[in-house]
Amino acid sequence: MSHLLSKSKYIRGLQCDRALWLDVHNPRLAKYTREQMQRFDRGREFEYAFKATFPQGIDISDELKRNVDAYPELTAQLLDRLHTPSPLRGTPPNLGGEQRDTIADNNFGSSPKLGEGDRREAVVEECATPVVLFEAGFIFDDVLVLADVVKQNPDGTLDIYEVKSGNTLSETYKRDAALQHYVISHCREVHTFNIVYSGIDDFVTTDLTEELAACHDEIEKNIATMKEIIRGGEPATPTGQHCIEPYACPYQHYCAQGVRQMSLFG
Repeated sequence: MSHLLSKSKYIRGLQCDRALWLDVHNPRLAKYTREQMQRFDRGREFEYAFKATFPQGIDISDELKRNVDAYPELTAQLLDRLHTPSPLRGTPPNLGGEQRDTIADNNFGSSPKLGEGDRREAVVEECATPVVLFEAGFIFDDVLVLADVVKQNPDGTLDIYEVKSGNTLSETYKRDAALQHYVISHCREVHTFNIVYSGIDDFVTTDLTEELAACHDEIEKNIATMKEIIRGGEPATPTGQHCIEPYACPYQHYCAQGVRQMSLFG
């Protein structure tokens, strides 16, 4: 399933209509400074360091690379395995229930030393093992988000960790997280949504679940507006302070060129 918006495009759209439109229709015009690229690298390094605290994590991007539209399907498959006993995970789906039961009996607990009660306890113990995914994909309302770290609890609910390399909890971080909460909570039950940022000596984790849930109505309206922008023509948004705040826009040179042309020939 393809998507119209991602979290990066959504944040871009909050800053500037024209930048959002260019991000979708002409992203090759974007130019990033060396300082911006270095900041991206620092962010990735901090994210990798946090992910290293989950050695059992499965990285969706290792399997699917740039095929991001396939991330939600693989994510769902991996999360759904939590409540599926292992003997049934490899069972062909076209077999009847009786045949599946036979395969399950043959593949699990066949040792005479393992009783029926022991087999049930073994299944529960395996299913209680948390599933941790990196770059887990979720899609809703034509918006695709990739969550940095998703930990599934034994009851199936999710703990989400969005990792940011800054040392303060900025409003931009919250807007990014709010969009993710909106999308993910329409796909799965979210237990907690946390932003992880840099402390003096360690990671700082802040649970913003309730605050983010309260933003859903606003996000729904923003998404509807951004879809209209994407499907329309290039907006004639004038340059201004929004070109540099909260982030320096990679399309500044393009828009500035248009301003110079207007001043010369207007």
